[in-house]
Amino acid sequence: MRLKSNWLRALERIVLAAEPEEGCALLLGRWLESGSGAGLLHLSEIWPCLNIWEPKGERRQRFLIDPREQLLAQRWARQRGVQVLGSVHSHPASPPKPSATDLALAFTPTLLLIRSGLAAAGGDRDPDPLENLRAWWLAGDGAAPLALEIQISP
Repeated sequence: MRLKSNWLRALERIVLAAEPEEGCALLLGRWLESGSGAGLLHLSEIWPCLNIWEPKGERRQRFLIDPREQLLAQRWARQRGVQVLGSVHSHPASPPKPSATDLALAFTPTLLLIRSGLAAAGGDRDPDPLENLRAWWLAGDGAAPLALEIQISP
C-alpha cells in the first residue's frame, strides 16, 4: 500500500483527535498495476468521519461510520476517478491488528488501517507514526487478515 507522507500526518491527526474514543476515516484512492502483475493500493485522500457508535460509552472499543457519510464519500470519489478502498480507525488501548469485532463488522473485501495508541501511553508521542500503524487486507469468506506493507511516498 502506498501512502503520501502528508496524508500520513493528516491520518494521525484525525484518529488522535478522537482520543480516548476510537477515531475513524474513509480511505480513498485507486488500485495501481505493478510490473509483476500484483496490484498496489495507492491512497490519495482521507475522508474524516465521526464515530457514531451507540451507546457512546462503548466508543473507546468500537466505531461506526455514518452510512450517509459513506455514500457522500463514494459519490465524491467516483466524480474524481477514485474509489473508497476501506477505512482507518484507532485502537487507543490495543495493538494495531483487527479485533474479532473489526472482522465481524467489516464489509469485505476491504482495506483496513489500524493505528494503535499503546506506545503513546504516558503522554509521549511516538515520532515514527508507522511504528503503531498497520495495514490489513480483509478478503472475507473466513480468510485470515493479510498484513500489507506500507510504503511512504513524497
